[in-house]
Amino acid sequence: MVQTVTKPQLLTVEEFVEWKPDGKLYELYDGVIVEMTPPLGEHELIKGFLVNEIVFGYKRLNFPYFLPNQAFVKVPDAESAYLPDILVLNRPNLVNEPLWNKKSTVTQGASIPLVIEVVSSNWRVDYLTKLKAYEEIGIPEYWIVDYLGIGGRMFIGNPKQPTVLVHELIDGEYQVTLFRGDDRIVSSALPELELTANQVFQAGEE
Repeated sequence: MVQTVTKPQLLTVEEFVEWKPDGKLYELYDGVIVEMTPPLGEHELIKGFLVNEIVFGYKRLNFPYFLPNQAFVKVPDAESAYLPDILVLNRPNLVNEPLWNKKSTVTQGASIPLVIEVVSSNWRVDYLTKLKAYEEIGIPEYWIVDYLGIGGRMFIGNPKQPTVLVHELIDGEYQVTLFRGDDRIVSSALPELELTANQVFQAGEE
């Protein structure tokens, strides 16, 4: 769920990052500031579980990755900046990022081996808007974790059910694989990951 914040004019990404106050979550869509609805508890449990699994996965492989607490992904040739649920960054490439040191913002696919969005309300943003943007940036792998099974039937089938969609960038276009139930999630970014779709969904249960 998103709520547009009224501002007197459209902002650039740099103006937006300078403006953003602490305490609330915002994204920028074509110059328009949007306040994000606070996430549900189930959403945060799944996100926390995935963070732990991902950190363990890349440390075991000795990959030079890290997860920032809050960092923006800027869309090329647009005044849009997103705050992903989980953003895995490739530390060595950050020297090539013009907005990293002062703005905590990345713009290059080489800096982002993996990005994850956990769907909890406005599924169209994750399935359409962000997928297109992440593909344009050249992010090698994009997960949509639809633990409620609320995405469109054209994406997750009919009947709808909880699904993890892994998009892998091949020849500049995302190719998607769906994982459900006891399917083991296959990830090029974390090739030794031992994780099933059900383990992800069950992490949200109290």
